[in-house]
Amino acid sequence: MARKKKLTATTDNSEWKAPKKRKPRKPMTDEQKAAASERLAKARAAKIEKNPNYGQGNIHESLRYLPAEHQLNPTKVKQWINVQQAYAKSERFAVRQNVKGAIARLASHEGYIRNMLAYLRHGSWIDMFYGEQQQNIIRNRCIAVGHYWYGPKKDQPKRDVGTFYNDIGCTYTEEMFEEERGYERPREDAAGERDKGSVARKKRKGSKAS
Repeated sequence: MARKKKLTATTDNSEWKAPKKRKPRKPMTDEQKAAASERLAKARAAKIEKNPNYGQGNIHESLRYLPAEHQLNPTKVKQWINVQQAYAKSERFAVRQNVKGAIARLASHEGYIRNMLAYLRHGSWIDMFYGEQQQNIIRNRCIAVGHYWYGPKKDQPKRDVGTFYNDIGCTYTEEMFEEERGYERPREDAAGERDKGSVARKKRKGSKAS
C-alpha cells in the first residue's frame, strides 16, 4: 500500500486582516426619494434630448416612433409585462401549494410574457391576444393571398374566417364562407324552433301522434 505524502503549507497568513464591514445606508425619507426621482427624470430628459433613441436599445426600430395611442405601443407593452410577471409570481407560489389549475395559468402568463418580449425585440406580434389581461383578440391580416393550384377550385383564392384581406377590403366572415360553398343556415318554423333536418321533423310528428 502506497504511503501518503505529508504536505506542509508554505503560505504565511499571519498578517491577514478581515475586511471592514460597510455601514448600512440610512433609509431615504419621502422628501429625499421625491428629490432623487426628480433629478433622475431631469437627467433622463436631457439624455433623450441629445439622443432620441436613448433607452430604446432593446426595442425594434419599427416600434420606436409608434404614437402613444397605438394599441401596441412599447410603453403599454412594458406595463403589461410587469403586470403579467406579478401574476406569474403569484401562480408559482400556487403551484408549490398544489392549487388546481395553477400550472396551466402559470404557463399562460409565461408564454404571454415571452411573446411580448419577442415583440419588443423583433417588431412582430405573434400572440393571439393583447392587453394587460389578454382581453383583446388580434385580427389577422393577409398580405399575400394564396390560391388553390389543383382541383375544382383551381386558381381560386384561399381564405380563412376572421382574417382581413386587402383585395376584398374587409374581414372574411362565416357568412361569406357559407355563401361560397352553398351552405344554408337552419330555418325557423312557425313556432320559432330551428329546423334541424328530416330526422327532427319525424320525431316531432311522432310526438304529436302519440
